[in-house]
Amino acid sequence: MDSVKSMLAQFFPPAPTFTDKDVPKQPGRVFIVTGGNKGVGFELVKALYPTGATVYMASRSQERAETAITKITSADPSLASNLKFLHLDLGDLATIKASVAAFTAQESRLDIIWNNAGIGAGPVGAKTEQNIEALIGVNCIGPLLFTQLLFPQLREAAKSAPRGSVRVVWTSSFLAESYSPNGGVDFKLLEQGGGKNPLVDYAASKAGNWFLATETAKRVGDEGIIGVVQNPGNLQTEIYDGQSKLLMLFVNRILYPPIFGAYTGLYAAFSPDITMEKQGAYIIPWGQIHTLPRKDIYDAIEQGQAERFWQWCEDQWKPYI
Repeated sequence: MDSVKSMLAQFFPPAPTFTDKDVPKQPGRVFIVTGGNKGVGFELVKALYPTGATVYMASRSQERAETAITKITSADPSLASNLKFLHLDLGDLATIKASVAAFTAQESRLDIIWNNAGIGAGPVGAKTEQNIEALIGVNCIGPLLFTQLLFPQLREAAKSAPRGSVRVVWTSSFLAESYSPNGGVDFKLLEQGGGKNPLVDYAASKAGNWFLATETAKRVGDEGIIGVVQNPGNLQTEIYDGQSKLLMLFVNRILYPPIFGAYTGLYAAFSPDITMEKQGAYIIPWGQIHTLPRKDIYDAIEQGQAERFWQWCEDQWKPYI
């Protein structure tokens, strides 16, 4: 019964109560949105732009990012210097340290990072540059390395920012609860380089993001930094490219414009509902705290599987740093 309630809450959420209009001005603050040149990430950057913060659009393609930046800044060129491109290729671990160096050459602090970028279920056997299964590599290992290398800047921001206002927002999906293996992540499949069902592998990577959020909260929470995870919602984005027509006949009926996903991300990052006591919270559309998480995934986190997954991800990227 709880699973049905959870599905209904995420597939048919109430109207958003926290939007871009509820975000106060953010002068002097620094944000990163990964995958900010399209979809939810683009809408999120667009919403952040008028706040006066310095916003980095982290993207693999400079050309696509600059096109997106021009679309956003054309509405008000006076703030254009606040919106910047940051090269980031999560599928190539050997390049991520340089991306962080490019950021830290310009900024000493980081107030919020939205780990928004990711890939959807693709062909079986797809690999990253380091020959890691692509879904777990791009959706989990790359973002964890990027985030860990930015911990010093997050800590620096937390020294002077209001407690709990410095945040790391991870991105999961309803599929983590509907398609992932028992316990969220199957470590045997990880060692084998993934399974034979890309949808299950994708769901496991999104459960992995859930794990990483709870571990972020545990590892840096006592320094005033909040780690949360969000399901942005069922949205009209490229994440569904390549899926079967039969699946999309159903899915298209429950998809919302990407701006709604941005509302979820804004709530996760700015809502006063998310206090230090809500560390590790799971945010569901369009800004609600999840109260009915899948029990076996919750139990796996409590039993140390999130910590185990974090360590496994670290072991994958260590040879390339």
